[in-house]
This record gives sequence, structure tokens and C-alpha cells, in this order.
Amino acid sequence: MKKQVYVNIFLETGLRVDPRITLIAGESGLSKEIKISEMNRPGLALAGFYDFFAYDRIQIFGLGEAAYMKQLPPEQKRNVYEKFFSYDILCCIFTHSERPDELFCKMADENGVSVFVTERKTTNFVGLLTHLLYNLFAPAISVHATLVEVFGIGIMLMGKSGVGKSECALELLERGHKLVADDVVEIKKVDEVLLVGNRTDILKHYMEIRGLGIINVQDIFGIRSVRNKKRIELVASLEEWDDTKEYERLGLDENTYPILDIKLPLITVPVRPGRNIPVIIEAAALNQHLKKLGINSAQQLDERLKNLMEKKNG
Repeated sequence: MKKQVYVNIFLETGLRVDPRITLIAGESGLSKEIKISEMNRPGLALAGFYDFFAYDRIQIFGLGEAAYMKQLPPEQKRNVYEKFFSYDILCCIFTHSERPDELFCKMADENGVSVFVTERKTTNFVGLLTHLLYNLFAPAISVHATLVEVFGIGIMLMGKSGVGKSECALELLERGHKLVADDVVEIKKVDEVLLVGNRTDILKHYMEIRGLGIINVQDIFGIRSVRNKKRIELVASLEEWDDTKEYERLGLDENTYPILDIKLPLITVPVRPGRNIPVIIEAAALNQHLKKLGINSAQQLDERLKNLMEKKNG
């Protein structure tokens, strides 16, 4: 009887995506550990070229590999399979509901190589698997911060304990924005330019508000007030107002905050009684939207002033 299985990688990412794969051979190989996020198409290896055979990756058999195996004469087929399984193969996945022959399955059982079949097309399945594997193997760190989504922009609020990060997030929630994580943000580097922040499973959508205690944001504000993850596009550092410090007033200088070798835009927001920090964060989110469109208000004003001075001097 066919056994429907879900490889650990599909569950550990937290995405809960159904890969629609069926185990047909090599159940003893399920304990093997996947250590590499890339996959391999073994067409060249089946044809006899093993110089750069990436045997330690998931082997994807598409229509081309399946058609080549079907047309092999029995004796040559055995030789091809023996050579293939002489390597410590991680696992094999056949797409388009193509099924390997009995000899292939028999050798897979003997060598402890799990063989799966999926009804998905090769391109679609590889895209899904690539996304899941990159999420699983992405470099990650945990940061003491609060992550919110404001007007679609993921903003990470940072600062010393007691500066008002959670209170700022609470006011943003009241204004219709979303909470991703409070106190601890788990950050993954999904690719060379993309950082994604997640909540922890333990804290979920809880917040600690000094003087009030622990609250459940989802229960109070509703399901639309929370997100499980969000791309981080801006860092807002909250700090107590220091009269001896000179704060940015024009916005011409682009400050950055490095996380996992990716530099994120950084703004420093001084906090003191009377300043409406949530409104400032909203304005920062809208300004970040404009910058993504290539519109920089500070630079525009600077250019306008320069042109005006040139006209007067001319």
C-alpha cells in the first residue's frame, strides 16, 4: 500500500505546504539528513558522466530522465543503476507522476535511498522545494526588538528596555497596523538582499506592557492585527532624548544598520514626553514607500535650494 509522507523539511519551515509526494521505495533512507539547499538533475550521471555528480543533493527526475531510463536495454539499465547507486545518494523524487521501474526501486531499497513520486510538474515542484529549502537553511539570528507592519512596510523597533517599543507598537495596532513580533524577533536571511522577521513559537502574538502585564494582541485587536512573518525594510532606533546630541533634521545622510551582512535603512527617533512616536513611525513608513519609488524628499528640496541659489548668483 502506498504511504503518503511529508519529509521533515516541509514541516520545519513552518510554511505547512503540501508537497504532494508519495514514498514508493527506500523507507530506510528517511533518516538521512538534508544538509544542502540545492538540488540536482541526474541526467548527465545516468548517461555516464560522473565527474561533477552532486550525489549529496536531492535528485530530481523529470520527464527527460524518466524517458531516458525507459528506453535503456535491460543489461545496460542494470549497469547504469548499479553505477548510480554506488554513490551515497540522498534521495530521489520523480515528478509528473512518473514512476521508476521495479529494478530501480529494488536497488533503492537495498541501498537505503528513499524514492518519492509527485504529481507536480518539474518546474513547479523545483520552485516549491527551492523556496522551502532556502527558508530552512537560511542564516538566522534572534534580536531584542519589536517588529511591526506599517502601511505594508516591515519596521523593526529597537532600543533599550523601557524606552517604549511595545507601547509604540500598541498605539500602531490601535491605528490599524499589524504586529509581527514583540521582544524577540527571529530574523532569516532568505537571499542576498532579503531579511524576513518571524515571531517565536513561544511568545507568538503576546506583548508585555509595563503597568498592564501580558496581553494577547490577536484576542484584543482581532486576527487582522497580526502577522507571522514580514520582510524587514526599515530599522527605527528609539532612544531617550539627549540635549547634548545632534539629531538628523534634513535626512540627506542615509544611515544603515547591518544584519547578517545586509544593510537596512536606519532612522534614530529621540523619545521624550509630548512627541507622538507612532505618528513619526507612520511617516517613516510612507517615506520609505516613496524612496522605493525613487522619490527622496530631502534630496528634492536640496536640489531645489541649490538651483535657486545658482539662479540668484547667476
